[in-house]
Amino acid sequence: MDIGAAIQNYGYPAVFAGSLLEGETVVALGGLAARRGYLELPWVVACAAAGGFLGDQFFFALGRCYGERLLKRYPRLSPAIARVQGLVERYDSWIVIGLRFMYGLRIAGLLAIGMSRIGWLRFAGLNLVGALLWAPLFVAAGYMLGAALELLMDDLERIEHWIIIAFAMAGIALWLAWRRAR
Repeated sequence: MDIGAAIQNYGYPAVFAGSLLEGETVVALGGLAARRGYLELPWVVACAAAGGFLGDQFFFALGRCYGERLLKRYPRLSPAIARVQGLVERYDSWIVIGLRFMYGLRIAGLLAIGMSRIGWLRFAGLNLVGALLWAPLFVAAGYMLGAALELLMDDLERIEHWIIIAFAMAGIALWLAWRRAR
């Protein structure tokens, strides 16, 4: 299968699915694919923002409904949740908006925010602001990476598939290393 055709067929769902969790790498790869003409930039941003928003709403709801039970079942989450709860008490609006930019704290942080006194509607509004800031920023990072690669390499078309695969594998490796360290 041609990787370009695969990106065109599955790129938008992949960006959406990747942004449901901590998906900076997938979102940036979506920006790179948009730069190379495989995907449309506005749709990549829209998929990333929608996935980021809905994923955060899900983990907030999970924390709201099952936070205490999850802490009992997964006690290793306790330090991260305690750290975020302290920050939420002091800077609640800023933490909700900025949490998605704090790598490694996003899911535990959302559980902690769900366990806090922040209301559903307030969280949804702040989460929307965060998603609308986060998505274009990371998509633009991937897009600009593609532009930089074009400047550095005259024959980018010949090796672009390998670059995309390398970045995807690097993202997976970083995620696995982070998971193992935790």
